[in-house]
Amino acid sequence: MEQFAKDIVQFIDDRKEKTWEISDHVWGYAESRFSEFKSSKEESEYMESLGFKVTRGIGGEDTAFVAEFGRGKPIIGILGEYDALSGLSQEADVAERKEIIPGGDGHGCGHNLLGMASIAATVGLKDYMEKNGVKGTIRFYGCPAEENAGGKAFLVREGCFDDVDICISWHPGTTNAVNRGSSLANFRIFYTFHGLSSHAAGAPHLGRSALDAVELMDVGVNYMREHMIDEARIHYAIINSGGTAPNVVQSEAQVLYAIRAPKVTDVVELAERVSNCARGAALMTGTTVDIRHVAAYSNLIPNDVIGDVLDKYLHEFIPMDLTEEDLAYAKKFTEVITPLDRAALENQAKALVGKGWKEFLDANPVLNFVIDGRLLKGGGSTDVGDVSWVVPTSQIGTSTLAAGTPGHAWQVVAQGKGPVAHKAMIAASKVMACAAYEFLTTPKLVEEATEEWKDRLGGETYPNPLPKEMKPEIW
Repeated sequence: MEQFAKDIVQFIDDRKEKTWEISDHVWGYAESRFSEFKSSKEESEYMESLGFKVTRGIGGEDTAFVAEFGRGKPIIGILGEYDALSGLSQEADVAERKEIIPGGDGHGCGHNLLGMASIAATVGLKDYMEKNGVKGTIRFYGCPAEENAGGKAFLVREGCFDDVDICISWHPGTTNAVNRGSSLANFRIFYTFHGLSSHAAGAPHLGRSALDAVELMDVGVNYMREHMIDEARIHYAIINSGGTAPNVVQSEAQVLYAIRAPKVTDVVELAERVSNCARGAALMTGTTVDIRHVAAYSNLIPNDVIGDVLDKYLHEFIPMDLTEEDLAYAKKFTEVITPLDRAALENQAKALVGKGWKEFLDANPVLNFVIDGRLLKGGGSTDVGDVSWVVPTSQIGTSTLAAGTPGHAWQVVAQGKGPVAHKAMIAASKVMACAAYEFLTTPKLVEEATEEWKDRLGGETYPNPLPKEMKPEIW
């Protein structure tokens, strides 16, 4: 390991207890989209106390901020998040479902770790730059509402990344790998139907059911599935069924749709077809429909130049130094995953090691080694994709969770303050900081990453999928 990397690692290690402490605080705040006031405040004040220039409320988002150090080019951005998920309140370190607040929020995607590891990387790099007179600029972007609202898309639309040369990010998970693939573009749209209420037995002919409209819309969309590309995904949740009395015709009902496809241009076309199903359902039932678009995510543009540098440092800092106690902690969570998640884990182990997969899983409750990101299949969406359309961007994952842990589940929340999570977030911070330093000090690397980015775009420009009237909002 080169000397600069050793020094950056030492700076990160010197502050790791503080990193863990604030991450645990954010875990406890568990604030969902655009309401991350305590999380944003503590993280931004921490960076301000260390000499960063902090600008709050960027991009029209009250809980977004940027913390900057240095001057001049290149400008390297490191992305962080700190929003939680609704309905996932859960006690820490407990391998059974135990809510702290019934129906409350919880960090079911590990964003308490995500933000603070990215901050640790930025702070460690700043300490090294300051001591050694390194030129250039580093920025930490505190990004709200990644879950369900696509907060970064608003920041991109408002030009917050226009002068950035390279962006680096990470995500907690069950594997150590560079994200070599793309992600699904994704729109979130509310459809609210308005009808007429009446007594369902005494005067049904006077009613116009909004719930009928929702159900007919859902049927129409389900028939659409045969006639869309295989890679597309459409899912929905009925948010308001119109009440609990079956003898009253429901005058209002609402459904929320998530519409995904490999490219944002595909989603635009699919969303219009879904909206036509809603309009048709309204026509059939004599109701009206309001269509409200609340979030838009673009597909991720991967970058192998950045990815290769990140991969080099993943191999430097992985495997982590996990103790027998750490492995025992993780093992209790591998034993409480669902049979379907267990089957998926077994298939992954078979692909990795072949015949000895049973012994492998027994010995490896944490996948504490680097996996080729090309072997991993994704299906989710991320607003890092929007950033990648305007800045060359790459992302890693590290094993903060026991093998097989499902995403967006109580098991993720339960492990969010555990020893494996703490060690993996520090490993991620070291990978990002060392990689960022290479781009900060090697102009040729920046040029190569930019050329690859341009080649992948093939002349396309950011499609800006957000309607002009859409603003960041809590919904």
